[in-house]
Amino acid sequence: MIDLLVVGGGTAGIVGAKTAARLGARVVLVERSRTGGDCLWTGCVPSKTLLSAAAGAVDARRGSGEPVVFAEVRERIAAAIRTIEPDDSPASLEETGVTVRQGVARFTGQGRAEIDGETVHFRQALIATGSEPALPPIDGLDTAPVVTSETVWDLTELPRHLVIIGGGPIACELGQAFARLGSEVTLIAQSRILPKEDPDAATIIRSNLTDDGVHVIEGSNVKEVTTSTGGGQEPVSRVRLGDGRTFLADSILVAAGRHPRSEGLGLELIGVDTDSKGQVVVDPSMRTSNPLVWAAGDVTQNPDFTHLAGVHASTAASNAVLGVRRSVSTVVPRVTYTSPEVAAVGVTEADDRRHRVSTIEYAHTDRAITENQETGFARLIIDRRGRILGGTIVGPRAGESLGELTLAVHQKLTTRDLAGVTHPYPTYNDALWNAAIADASSSLKKPLVRTLMSVLICVTRWRAERKNPEGRPVTS
Repeated sequence: MIDLLVVGGGTAGIVGAKTAARLGARVVLVERSRTGGDCLWTGCVPSKTLLSAAAGAVDARRGSGEPVVFAEVRERIAAAIRTIEPDDSPASLEETGVTVRQGVARFTGQGRAEIDGETVHFRQALIATGSEPALPPIDGLDTAPVVTSETVWDLTELPRHLVIIGGGPIACELGQAFARLGSEVTLIAQSRILPKEDPDAATIIRSNLTDDGVHVIEGSNVKEVTTSTGGGQEPVSRVRLGDGRTFLADSILVAAGRHPRSEGLGLELIGVDTDSKGQVVVDPSMRTSNPLVWAAGDVTQNPDFTHLAGVHASTAASNAVLGVRRSVSTVVPRVTYTSPEVAAVGVTEADDRRHRVSTIEYAHTDRAITENQETGFARLIIDRRGRILGGTIVGPRAGESLGELTLAVHQKLTTRDLAGVTHPYPTYNDALWNAAIADASSSLKKPLVRTLMSVLICVTRWRAERKNPEGRPVTS
């Protein structure tokens, strides 16, 4: 009998399986393809390597003027994957006591599942099948040279004309990277780019994308795509917008959302509810509507972040095998790895009636000035009691500064708490610290506080005047 059956070998599945095995449970993980999931093969690892290579290409052009060799970029991505892959391999899982099965799993009844037709019995199960890119219903898209965040890594040549459909983090990151590598990039967003982020942050990223050569179009929809393949040439498409404008594309990158991989799992046979999008519904402990089945990662309604998948899966696995009911934190940090980075957590838009805002521009941050990287800011959203509810950081290494802000939100710290912590100088994190200091200092302007400070100063002066020149108190 299996204590925990884990379906899916991506980040959530790996973390959940290892957690349960380390607690002493008998664990079987089933993966239909290869362990590591999107993060290792098509997400975090290749995309961040591409961004690094693209930044290096900019520096190289400024120096020697040599164009980037796309084959070298591809090899650098492959090398990064090869280096990290052993940590996510079946061997690594088996070292912790997890049994790894390659195949397709499907639930057939309460406590039962089939792995490629073989029936297995389990006490608890963790669904961690992830998600996949969604293709919008655009006429002609099915016959066009389309790539997604999963298949863009199969390109053997740098696209000359790359059209990106979407305006979220993936679209902005890859758009900037390919433009820096030398592609002519057109990014088409249905609304504004980075719609979930602070509008000022989106403004900075829009400007930087444009500076890198990306043609950013916001508030437009793609009407149709026409593709010609005549003359034995590679297929070339024309992407037409609703207003009639057309753009040439030898590759079209679709980054317009994702679908959960929940179909075909037999969830209806075991009473696991999904929403209208097919996402598995879970409670704060990551339990589904079936008390013996848990879920974590992109297959659920929670945001599609690798770090969130791991934390949620660890909680789910612990709850499942130990019979406890720990809840996951609702504080979720996120980073868009453009240049500059955009990092945010908690409340990022202020309500004038309930919140106050403290912002420090990087133009007034010494480390940014010394590095000639003065574009960006740190912004805190604060309640009336001085507690930090959230905020946004835009600038170099913004994601590295976000950990402190996330902890502050999670622990319900005040700006006075953060201001009272000694920080090293000079760092980019000074902007966040100074935003807290600025808010904490603003309380000194309140009439009651100023009166109290005046009284304390007067008392201190009086005590000083009572001392003799040797510094000893005067006695009566």
